[in-house]
Amino acid sequence: MFEGDIEGKDPVQRSRAFVRRHLKDLLGLEDTSGVELVALVRATAHLYELAESQRCAEVELSGPRWGLLLFLMARERMGNREGVTPTSLSRFQGVSKNSISSLLRGLEEQGYIQRTLDPADYRVFRIQLTDAGRRVIQSLAPERIDGINRLASDLSSEERQQLITLLEKLHHSVRRNAHISGTHRCGA
Repeated sequence: MFEGDIEGKDPVQRSRAFVRRHLKDLLGLEDTSGVELVALVRATAHLYELAESQRCAEVELSGPRWGLLLFLMARERMGNREGVTPTSLSRFQGVSKNSISSLLRGLEEQGYIQRTLDPADYRVFRIQLTDAGRRVIQSLAPERIDGINRLASDLSSEERQQLITLLEKLHHSVRRNAHISGTHRCGA
């Protein structure tokens, strides 16, 4: 235990209290809520990814690959029959073009997607679902979505909606206030 006043609390609460106390003591900071939010969001995202990877190991369809397939199907259902560019997929996933290339290569090897040259611009590829890709989504979606929903089953329906609303607001705040550019100051 870190402190007598936090005995009996779960490890996450103890860790937060430890960080809060040390940031206040070492740096004289009173408001550590931003650091706590980042730590909790990262820890929760990591747990979701871990749970997803364990659940999906048998079909070799990681969370990021699964997300790409769902995005492609959604775009297809919205009338996009020509396919999606890797750049669009990179933006959707929030990862580099190299990461998307690796994910797409794996999906292509599994037979779930195909790449075709854009007829208007031969420098651009279009990514489309194959019939096998559509079948795997339709066969796995109910179980995968149920599994993801179970991860948040300790929250009531109203709490889940409230959390979604708050996370959307946080996402908007980070995007608006981050001032992300090509350079980065930490550690410089």
